[in-house]
Amino acid sequence: MEKNQQKSNKIRIVFMGTPAFAIPSLDLLQQAEDVEVMGVVTATDKLGGRGRKKVIQSAVKRYAIQHNLPVLQPKNLKSPEFHQELSRLQPELLVVVAFRMLPEVVWRLPTLGTINLHASLLPAYRGAAPINWAIIRGEKTTGLTTFFIDEKIDTGMILQQVEVSIDEADNAGSLHDRMMDAGGQLVLTTVRSIRDHNYQLTPQDDSKVSKAPKIFHDDAQIDFGQSSHDVYNFIRGMSPYPGAWTIFDGKTMKILGASSTNQKSDYEPGTWLSDGSSQVWITTNERDIELQEVQMEGRKRMSVKDFLNGFDITAVEQVKVI
Repeated sequence: MEKNQQKSNKIRIVFMGTPAFAIPSLDLLQQAEDVEVMGVVTATDKLGGRGRKKVIQSAVKRYAIQHNLPVLQPKNLKSPEFHQELSRLQPELLVVVAFRMLPEVVWRLPTLGTINLHASLLPAYRGAAPINWAIIRGEKTTGLTTFFIDEKIDTGMILQQVEVSIDEADNAGSLHDRMMDAGGQLVLTTVRSIRDHNYQLTPQDDSKVSKAPKIFHDDAQIDFGQSSHDVYNFIRGMSPYPGAWTIFDGKTMKILGASSTNQKSDYEPGTWLSDGSSQVWITTNERDIELQEVQMEGRKRMSVKDFLNGFDITAVEQVKVI
């Protein structure tokens, strides 16, 4: 009877997250009858829009306000004031989904520890951009991992994992959305296992570590000197954000959609070809890549057909191969 009574008690958590990726996890925890969300911690508001006058709240903050959850937005995670506010919420467990690195004084605060959701099968793709890099590297399978946070980034003891397939047509956006929903289910299952003290910990195998570092603008430039397969994976791994790019007509062009073809043109890699009305190809060191959706600098994204209405590729043009 005592054991059943313990399992019926709610586990008190504080949720930490910022972008839309965190919302399914927070929503399932908020709806669960055996979980009590004491509050959320999220990024500070930012100014954006025209003239940078519009206040932009994080997706997690907007959800918290809609559901009357206390919101903490510390500028400094090491500040004593934030620690006091967090302590007053009396969390037994911190749940972190798409937030920033926590100081030890924070992740050690709750009695049951602090867990994180990571969008890879750790120790594979440790870092800030695991979804992007899994596609760029041509993986057929990735997954999600919940683990206890420790002193280093993405190195803690594994709680649970679930595999997610990567389809040939997936880009970072479509895979993100599938993993977002699967991640919510995994977080809820993990929290319940901790509440019930019914889990096993698995150490990460350091011999199988791979990295998924943050992607900056220069990292997203396309190298058409690679194989068509690698160029195709690179484009879809960068779409829709940050967007793989090249230079056309002296300006930056993002290539947001493309397909690999069986066509091999007799030109140097980085050569542009077009039928002049609806199709554009760029050569690689193997087969050609056909463009489907692009975005010129300062313009909205558009289909290749719409792009050709404003730009004439009647002659062979070349981009510099990295």
